[in-house]
Amino acid sequence: MKISVSIVEDDAQVRASLARLIDSSTSCRCVSRHGSAENALQEIPGVKPDVALMDINLPGINGVECVRRLKPLLPATQIIMLTVYQNTENIFNALAAGATGYLLKQTPPDELITAIQEVHAGGSPMSSHIARKIVQSFQQAPPLSPEAQSLTPREVEVLNLLAKGFLYKEIADKMGISYETVHTYIRRIYEKLQVRTRTEAVAKFLRR
Repeated sequence: MKISVSIVEDDAQVRASLARLIDSSTSCRCVSRHGSAENALQEIPGVKPDVALMDINLPGINGVECVRRLKPLLPATQIIMLTVYQNTENIFNALAAGATGYLLKQTPPDELITAIQEVHAGGSPMSSHIARKIVQSFQQAPPLSPEAQSLTPREVEVLNLLAKGFLYKEIADKMGISYETVHTYIRRIYEKLQVRTRTEAVAKFLRR
């Protein structure tokens, strides 16, 4: 079954271009298109797409706020921010709101389709420039919060790999541990950071 995708983008030409790209792929299909956050908030909950592509700079309600309102209604829908903006604050705000990926609009078409497949499979796709900014911010970050200080070195290692977009299986392979052990680590991380999702954990840790 093809991955169902909704597009939230105020530029009609870009919106149509993205829809054509998605429908031309063998793995995805565009199920709805929205020119504003207001329209998306009204219609997407009824569509229930697997993945949503979300622009940040929307008229009226912006993309980050749209994600914040949509995510509680559609917890299973994975949201990729697709934007021209790559400043760190926008990235963290989008992740904290519930986005799972963050790509620049100039991302090549084949990479965008791969990103949709990846986020649907449990990954967190990000453009290389975005990933570099997150790593730089992490390296320059202030001391850990009390919650983060309670993490063990191995839990911090797992969280670092989560922040870089690794899948659970990839984390297990990289650390030489079992898939079940990764789940155990992540459950403990969620408890210590007092969060419920991967994106909340990463955002809270990186914004320390």
